[in-house]
Amino acid sequence: MANNRDSNSIRMGEDKMSQRRYGRLQKNHGAVCILFLCFCLFISGCVNFREPIEAEKTTFYTLEYDPPAPSHLQSLSAAIRVKRFGVAPTYDTKRIIYREGAFERDAYVYHRWRDNPGELVSFFLSRDMRESGLFEAVLSHHSRVPASHILEGRVDEFFESDARDGWEAVLSVSIVLTAVEQVEVGKRSLLQKSYQRRAPCRGRTPKALAEAMSHAMSEVSSEITRETYSFLKQNRDETSQNH
Repeated sequence: MANNRDSNSIRMGEDKMSQRRYGRLQKNHGAVCILFLCFCLFISGCVNFREPIEAEKTTFYTLEYDPPAPSHLQSLSAAIRVKRFGVAPTYDTKRIIYREGAFERDAYVYHRWRDNPGELVSFFLSRDMRESGLFEAVLSHHSRVPASHILEGRVDEFFESDARDGWEAVLSVSIVLTAVEQVEVGKRSLLQKSYQRRAPCRGRTPKALAEAMSHAMSEVSSEITRETYSFLKQNRDETSQNH
């Protein structure tokens, strides 16, 4: 009997301790809930949920430079159609591609080119060749006017190269100039060459890249125009001598 009373006393003591612990947990839980509600009210007072959070605006860039001044050389009786240039897979996008290390290529999220690199290069090249006054006509790829020569090509590189000592715009272009009226296929190709320029950026921003890429495009375009004129003139002179 004494043992039973002792056991009952122990059980009653344990029950009271459990009730006290449970009561403390309830009080702590309630305090946590109150703190959480206060925090939510504080946040709702700081943030206006009715107004949408404005996403970062995407900025678009293009090339921008003056066309060459008209040349004093004699114009050639050649109508050149500049086809839309193809683009290497890595750079066949309007996203601005940059390189931070060997074998690495990445792209900006909120900074893009206004047009595909193939469109940019072919447009500015045809504009510069036309403004040079060295050819009778320079036609766009969608023109229906008959052409005597076709100039087509590919943009091999069009990216921003990031290094510790500064950024550079890298541009590589390959072209093929062919004669439309040449019957022999092997003799249609007059000029096949690749051109590359690396122009330093004056800052570490996408806008500085667009400026440097414009400078690189201006130099490549001038060289292509000069060499196209030289090859066509040489071809005309050789044809005249043979006749």
